[in-house]
Amino acid sequence: MAAVVAVGLASAGVGAGAALAAGQAKERPDRAEIEAIVRGHILNRAEIEAIVRNYILNHPEIIPEAVSRLERAEARKALAASRSALETPFPGATAGNPDGDVKLVVFFDYSCPYCRQGHADVAKLVREDLKLMVIYRDFPVLSPASTEAAMASLSAATQGKYRKFHDAMFDSPGLVSLARTMGIVKGVGLSEDKVTADLKNVALKAEVDKNLALGRELGLTGTPSYIIGNRILSGAVGFDRLKEAVAAARAEKGR
Repeated sequence: MAAVVAVGLASAGVGAGAALAAGQAKERPDRAEIEAIVRGHILNRAEIEAIVRNYILNHPEIIPEAVSRLERAEARKALAASRSALETPFPGATAGNPDGDVKLVVFFDYSCPYCRQGHADVAKLVREDLKLMVIYRDFPVLSPASTEAAMASLSAATQGKYRKFHDAMFDSPGLVSLARTMGIVKGVGLSEDKVTADLKNVALKAEVDKNLALGRELGLTGTPSYIIGNRILSGAVGFDRLKEAVAAARAEKGR
């Protein structure tokens, strides 16, 4: 209100001291006199909106900052609602410190070339940060072969070999196909019969569907996507930015 009053007085060309002194014999006006002066110079809604509009037009650089703040606020709200589901991993589909003070949730698709790049960044981060826990969430959105690979990865988790399968899928060359996926299944020592059966496993499919639903709730539009603290990072953002986000999340927890 003080700001509005000040703007109103300035717009009217009336200095505060002059307004109070004008036509008054007393050295200090009483409350009723002050309120009467203020009422006479309060801007109406249309005048306020015009001032705000003109300011925005003359300072368009504030728009990206405002949008960024809004997006961060919306992300915090969505993350708060989904935090428990996000940070409760499918058993075995993790890396790093299981008791880590910061959790990095990775949404990925084995058919995504940018996820291959992101995989190397996350692996480096795990090697360097011994207090970080990584939670992997299969997010197959690119092809039916992506879904088959996701089902195979969850089968690998139930067999205690998630990381071996996961690393091999990204470290070996070639497009994702069922034949390539099953070749990696064999290469890392998984039971081919169990993986074949698990491709139709209802419980594993429910886990994949849960990940897809979580992604929709968070507004994820592609892979890779990373959830770190209250931040959502989209795309192959690179090692340095991931490291910075982890440090920021750790600092926030320490406040």
